[in-house]
Amino acid sequence: MTPSEFKDRLIFGPSPRDSSQYFHSLSQKHSPSSSAAAADTFPDSSPLDPLLPPQQHHGHPLHRSKTAPAMAIIDDLHHPMHQQTELEPSSRSVVRQAFALLVVYLSLGVLIYWLNRDHYVVNQTHPVVDGLYFCIVTMCTIGYGDITPNSVVTKLFSIMFVLVGFGFIDILLSGMVSYVLDLQESYMLDSAKRREEPAKRRSYIIDVKKGRMRIRLKVALALGVVVSCIALGVGIMHFIEKIDWLDSFYLSVMSVTTVGYGDRAFKTLPGRLFAAVWLLVSTLAVARAFLYLAEARVDKRNRERAKRVLCETMSVSQFFAADIDNNGCVSKEEYVIYKLKEMEKITDKDITPISKQFDKLDRCSNGKITLVDLLDSSSGD
Repeated sequence: MTPSEFKDRLIFGPSPRDSSQYFHSLSQKHSPSSSAAAADTFPDSSPLDPLLPPQQHHGHPLHRSKTAPAMAIIDDLHHPMHQQTELEPSSRSVVRQAFALLVVYLSLGVLIYWLNRDHYVVNQTHPVVDGLYFCIVTMCTIGYGDITPNSVVTKLFSIMFVLVGFGFIDILLSGMVSYVLDLQESYMLDSAKRREEPAKRRSYIIDVKKGRMRIRLKVALALGVVVSCIALGVGIMHFIEKIDWLDSFYLSVMSVTTVGYGDRAFKTLPGRLFAAVWLLVSTLAVARAFLYLAEARVDKRNRERAKRVLCETMSVSQFFAADIDNNGCVSKEEYVIYKLKEMEKITDKDITPISKQFDKLDRCSNGKITLVDLLDSSSGD
């Protein structure tokens, strides 16, 4: 093995056939016995002794050198695969968990309603259906007034149920929206990648499109769900509740917007079964639609600000503002930080904790983090 090959192996990692020999060589300290073992491992590496790691005083087999070992090897040695932290739960698992908790919570609410059904003012259809309908109307903060509690126990139950239950709906629907957006985004980005030219500009364009696309998809999806829910509610109210078209549209809009005047409500058994599911989806879809519209407006404002900042030339006052270390020149890092501040992407409050973390890793206080600093930090932890 030539010195050039050994250097490439240190930087880029070993090939699959000699990875085990390389791990063994890196894990030994530099001593007369380890040097002999290294000579056995690499028979033709006698002229490479100066490149091998020297004796270390901190108990680590790796030392500071200009040819740091490949990061893949270091990660494998110090962070085995079975010790890696688990990824955050996906949107699908969040939906499953939230749905399971919601079912349990609604079942508990229906049970409490059924046990105290004589303490409600209600036009009864079926105790279980009425209980489910009452729980959904309460969780969605509609309050038609067709079912009301009239005892201390039922009033306290209604208070606790709406305060806790509204969070379940938000988690469930936000997870569902994120899951659908991820699927749509993945499909559209794959199509965009196939159409774009293979160049660095393609990566930038895809990143920009990804951000805009996700916001637009969120707005379109939320508005589409709202319109669909209103239309579905109008049809069910007209054909099931026997309400005329105008009043059906009126009740549908008042329901999804959680106004709930109480002059109209669901009175039949099928209507209340439908409302139990319909209200659960439609009311939060309206809230999400307004939230995403506000997010789209903020994103547009941020893009306009970024475009303005990138197009303007640097003045003398801006030069002094960008010169963080006051050395009379602006480095690339200082320029990037200054522009990010101008775009309001980051603030000094964001930079300070990152700088402190860097100083903690920089054991030699030379303004650079080396591999030995990283290994010393991990061993100290």
